[in-house]
Order: sequence, then C-alpha cells, then structure tokens
Amino acid sequence: MKNVFLEGKRIYLRPLEEKDLKGNYVSWLNDEQVNKYNSHHVFPYSLEEGLDYIKKSQKDKNILVLAIVTKQGDMHIGNISLQKIDYINRSAEFAILIGEKKYWHKGYSKEASSLVLLHGFKTLGLSRIYCGTSSKNFSMQKLALSLRMTLEGRRRKALFRNGQLVDILEYGILVGEFKNSR
Repeated sequence: MKNVFLEGKRIYLRPLEEKDLKGNYVSWLNDEQVNKYNSHHVFPYSLEEGLDYIKKSQKDKNILVLAIVTKQGDMHIGNISLQKIDYINRSAEFAILIGEKKYWHKGYSKEASSLVLLHGFKTLGLSRIYCGTSSKNFSMQKLALSLRMTLEGRRRKALFRNGQLVDILEYGILVGEFKNSR
C-alpha cells in the first residue's frame, strides 16, 4: 500500500495520481455500461483530459478526489469524491464511480463512502453532504439510503441519458444524522 489517505477493512483511499492513467481509469469513463446513469460518456474521454482533471484536483481545495484501491491485489477499482466543497456553508457534493465491474454489488462503494463521509464531517467540518442520481440508478439510490441519506427532492427531467430525459433524485445527510447512525 502506498500513499494511504483513508483506510477501511478491504480498501484504502489515496489521492488520484498520474500513474492511474496507465490503468483502466480512462476506459471506465468511455464505458457505456459504467456510465449508464451518470453525466459521463457524452464525449470520448482522453488521457489528456484525465491528466488535466488529476492535476486540477491535486491543487483545488474545493474538491477531494480519491482513488478506491483494494488492499488485496492493490487494484484501483474506482474513484470517490467530495466536490463543490463550500467552507462557508459547510457542505459538499458526494460522488462515486466503481469502474471495475467485477467489484460491483460487493459492498466496496459503501465502505469507501462511509470513510469519505466521516472525513467530510469530522475533518473538514462539514454540516451537510449531498448527492444527486438518476431516478433509474437504483444502485446509487440504495447506497444513499444505506448511508442514511434522506431523499430531499427531485429535479424533474434534468438528465438526458439513454435517449430520454429522466429525473434526478437529490439525497443529503446532516452531521447529526451521520453521528446518530454510527
């Protein structure tokens, strides 16, 4: 394990690095199935875009982007982030992508998400963490609810995916709710 930032039982989170571009990272963002319910896969994603994103995320203190890496095999399986970190209003947007399909539906998302939410509340001093997902993305909805997030609203026909406009469901959790769920 190298450059561990947050550590769980089966995974650790570390900063996204340029070396990740040599793995499957770029191919995840070009995979239609991986991006079926998110805002990626509209235009081809290039190595150059990946490099720009990594460099930007390393410098910008309003975004925390971490690679999700398995302890067994040291495999980069996805990314997780707190974005739009607002230190005045003490909130941030949560996002996650598991790109390696063989790790889907095995609890890795929840483990990584729990680590990031704890860090956001405990270390960054956030009061609220939120996320939005397609009304068709049942896996993300299940994850949000398992994290004790509350369904806060619906943006009607706000996302064009797979040839149709779909609603975006908005979820959020407050620091007190997070503490009470632990």
